[in-house]
Amino acid sequence: MKRKPMKRQLHINLFIQSRGHHEASWRHPDASPRSLSDIAYYREVAQRAEAGLFDSIFLADTLALMDTVGHSASNWLEPITALAAIAGSTARIGLIATASTTYTEPYNLARQFASLDHISGGRVGWNIVTSWLAAAAGNFGDSGLVSHADRYARGEEFMQVVKGLWDSWADDAVIDDRASGRYANPARIRPIDHKGTFYRVAGPLNMPRGPQGRPVLVQAGSSETGRRFAARHADAVFTAQMEKATAQDFYSTPPAWAACTLKI
Repeated sequence: MKRKPMKRQLHINLFIQSRGHHEASWRHPDASPRSLSDIAYYREVAQRAEAGLFDSIFLADTLALMDTVGHSASNWLEPITALAAIAGSTARIGLIATASTTYTEPYNLARQFASLDHISGGRVGWNIVTSWLAAAAGNFGDSGLVSHADRYARGEEFMQVVKGLWDSWADDAVIDDRASGRYANPARIRPIDHKGTFYRVAGPLNMPRGPQGRPVLVQAGSSETGRRFAARHADAVFTAQMEKATAQDFYSTPPAWAACTLKI
């Protein structure tokens, strides 16, 4: 008996950046008249994407003011905060926010994304980035850029910590039995006691496990180191390829992408 060919499913994501990706898109007569600091703009775009059966929306981020601000609308709301507001205005669409492992503490980030997962009913994703902008370094007390190797070394340990924190509560840790007075079973909540090169984190997280357990993890590194990082950690890979041939090469060239799903 012949096997039926496997069906490949296409997932569609909307990358919301300013009023469009072109540097002059904000000037287009049909562009939204709303301010880029008006949450209603993002809510409306997310609702239209959800109505159009998109799988997710994606918010990028930078940790410094771009030097193109004089002529390009390159500033927008902080993505984690924005997704919390968008979550209440949508019901099904996935919500992906960019956050840096270089200039964020693992405990804070794990807590923020666990909160978003609860708020959204299990729809949140994290786009993992290792920040490289010199301007960003200056905003976080660094006198110089963190090297590419060090950024990924820090990122690897960061992932170990946040995954440990998200897993520090068992799925059945919350009892919430008002009659007996037992809210949670402490035996099902454990510290992580992480002591590494970059981080010392006792844990556990101070909130129950999210509906997904962990957020959907997205990563966009294109270097050999970045791609190996994605293969170890990501559920989806974000890449920009201008030609079909280069996209096919990115997809097929080692490291093998068996650990994740490639979205182009």
